[in-house]
Amino acid sequence: MTSDTFESGPAAPASAPAVDPAIAARNSLVINVLLVSTFVVMLNETAMSVAIPKLMSALGVDANAAQWLTTAFLLTMAVVIPVTGYLLQRFNSRPIFLLAMTLFTTGTALAALSPNLSVLIVARVVQASGTAIMMPLLMTTVMTLVPPDQRGKMMGNISIVMSVAPAIGPVFAGFVLSYLDWRWFFLIMIPISLAALAIGYRMMVNVTTPREAPLDYLSVVLSALAFGGIVYGLSGFGVEAASQPINPLIPLIVGAVVMVLFVWRQLSLAPRGAALLDLSTLKERNFTSAIVMISILMLAMFGTIILLPIYLATVIGFETWQIGLLMMPGSLMMGLLGPFVGRLYDKVGPRPLIIPAMALVTLVLWAMTLLGVGTPWPFILAGHLVMSLGFAFLFGPLFTASLSSVPPQLCSHGSALLGSIQQVAGAAGVALFVALMSSQTAGLVAGGVDQLEALAGGIRLAFTVGAAIAIFAFIASFMVKRPAVQEGGWSGGH
Repeated sequence: MTSDTFESGPAAPASAPAVDPAIAARNSLVINVLLVSTFVVMLNETAMSVAIPKLMSALGVDANAAQWLTTAFLLTMAVVIPVTGYLLQRFNSRPIFLLAMTLFTTGTALAALSPNLSVLIVARVVQASGTAIMMPLLMTTVMTLVPPDQRGKMMGNISIVMSVAPAIGPVFAGFVLSYLDWRWFFLIMIPISLAALAIGYRMMVNVTTPREAPLDYLSVVLSALAFGGIVYGLSGFGVEAASQPINPLIPLIVGAVVMVLFVWRQLSLAPRGAALLDLSTLKERNFTSAIVMISILMLAMFGTIILLPIYLATVIGFETWQIGLLMMPGSLMMGLLGPFVGRLYDKVGPRPLIIPAMALVTLVLWAMTLLGVGTPWPFILAGHLVMSLGFAFLFGPLFTASLSSVPPQLCSHGSALLGSIQQVAGAAGVALFVALMSSQTAGLVAGGVDQLEALAGGIRLAFTVGAAIAIFAFIASFMVKRPAVQEGGWSGGH
C-alpha cells in the first residue's frame, strides 16, 4: 500500500451510509459477515472452561499448568486489543478482517494438531490474537456505517452474538468432549472458521478510508506490560498460592505502575495525534459514565459466571451438563431480547431502559446473598433469568450510548478502550469473587464450620460485595444520556 493511498484526515466512511439502496445493501452485508465471524470466535472463547478438565487428563498436566490455556488467552486479548485502535485507523477494514480470521483459523488448526500442552498454549495465543481484533472491528464498523437513529437496533443484533455464543459454547464443548477425543473440539471449529473466512474473503469490502497514523513502539510495550500485568495479576488470585509461580501481587503492582506511565505517555502524544490509545475519548462524559457502568457490570457478570457453577457443582451437586443447561436459558434470553431492546433504545434512549434494569440486577445480586446449602435449584434458575433480563436491557444501550458519544475520528480508539476495560473488569470480577469466597471459606472452616456450609458462606460474602459495588453502577445509570445527533452524523455526549 503506497503512501498516496492515505488521506490526512480521520478515518471516514467511503460512502454515505443508508442513502443509496446499493450502499445500504453493501453495508448490511459487511456487518452481517462481521457478526457471523464474531460469533464463531466468541463461541471458541467461552467453551474452553469446560474443556480444561479433560485436557488435564489427556495431556497429563495439573490444574495450574492447564489454567494457562485460559490465562494465555486472556493475556493476549489484553495486550492486542489496545493496538487495534491503531490498526483500524491505519489499514482498510477488509485486510484487518482477513488478518483476524486467518489468525483464528490458523490457531484453531494448530490446536487440533498440538502434541503437547506447550504447543496448545501457543495455539491459544494465535487464536486470541484474531479474537481480540474482531469485536473492536465490528463496533467501529457499525459506528461508521449505521446512522445514529438506527444504532440501537444494530447493537441489539450484536448483543445476540455476545449472549448466545457464551451460552452455547460450554454446552457445545461439554457435548463434544463427552463423546469424542478433545481434538474434535478444535477439528469441528476448523470448517466453521474456514467458512467464515471464505465468506468474508468473497463478500467483505472496504468501508473506511485509512489515514496516516504513527505507531509509538514505547506505547505498545507499556500497553503490553500494563494491561498484561494487571490481567495476569488479577487472574492469579483465583489460583491456590502453593501452585503460583509468582505472587500475583507482583505483576498486579507492576502493571498498575506501568499503567500510570502508559496513561501519561498517551496524554502527552494525543495533541500530536500519535497516541496508541487516545484517552481524549474520556472527555466525553457520556462515554465515561457508560464505561463506568460497563466495567461494574462486567465485574458482576464474570464474578457470577465463575461462582454459580462452583456453587451448583459443589454445594448442590450438579453435573457439568446440568450446570450448562441451567444457565443457558438466561443467556439465550439475553440474545433473543437484543433486537427488541435495540428498537426500544432508538425510540426512548438509554435512561428508561438502563435505570430499571440496573436496579433489577442489583436486587438479584442482593438476593444471591441468601444462598445456602438447602437453597432449591429453581431459585437459582429464577435469579439467573431475572439477572439476564437486566443484562439484556443494559449492555446494548450502554454500548450504543458510549460509542455514539465519541467523535468519528476517535471511534476506533473508543472501541479499543472499551474492549480493554472489559478484559480488565472481567478479570477483576473473577479475582474479587474467588478471593472473597476462598478467604471466607477458609476462615469458617478454621472456625469449625462444615465445609459445605463454609463454602456457601464464602459465596454469600462474594455476592454481598458484588451487590454493594452494583449500587455505584445504579447511581451512574442516572448520568448516561441519549447522545444528541449532531451535524455530520456524530452523536455528541456533552
